[in-house]
Amino acid sequence: MSEDIDRLAKELQAAVIEDAGEIYSKKALRAMMEPENMGEMEAADADALTKGICGDRMRIYLKIENDRIERAAFLSDGCGTSIACGSMATRLATGKTVREAMGISPAEILDGLDGLPDSHIHCSILASITLQKAIAQYLLKKEGMGEDARI
Repeated sequence: MSEDIDRLAKELQAAVIEDAGEIYSKKALRAMMEPENMGEMEAADADALTKGICGDRMRIYLKIENDRIERAAFLSDGCGTSIACGSMATRLATGKTVREAMGISPAEILDGLDGLPDSHIHCSILASITLQKAIAQYLLKKEGMGEDARI
């Protein structure tokens, strides 16, 4: 009985992935199923939380040294597309200077995923806005606005 349930679950998963492959690019599917940089970051230099228009929430954490993003991580309670966009945003930001990362746009996130269906473009906006808010928090702290600077 247990083997039958396992086999059925694997068949169902394969069918879902096959159907999703007709809608999403291989890069987007990989980012959904095997996201990079997903998880909480302790001792982050900055972090920001944003709630998107669809209700998904995303938090981005940044570890910054000498105005360069050494590490970026994210958490999302959203759909696979939100997870893919958070993964891509943090991947794009890692290694960039703060000034360079300020330029990461929703379009760049979409390009990194080889596009998304129009109904999910808002997820790239959520990731971009959350990244920008985390950068702004870092800059406020840097300018002496206090450890608890939040926007």
